[in-house]
Amino acid sequence: MDMTTHDLATLFAQLGLDNSPAGIKAFIANHKIPADMSLAQASFWTSAQASFLTENLKQDADWSDVIDQLNVLLR
Repeated sequence: MDMTTHDLATLFAQLGLDNSPAGIKAFIANHKIPADMSLAQASFWTSAQASFLTENLKQDADWSDVIDQLNVLLR
């Protein structure tokens, strides 16, 4: 069983992004998504990143809460 705490830093690491506080802040500042677009449809994701986001939200997996948090931050 995966006992990892899923927070923004672990999500960014999972997505292969800079997961330092400064890296997370810069990513959020530089990437925005229109209200009518789903998170995974954003053009800045790779296909693997988009699939990870879609599948984990679809399955309501352990990652879904922090993915929802990122979704809100990118609006």
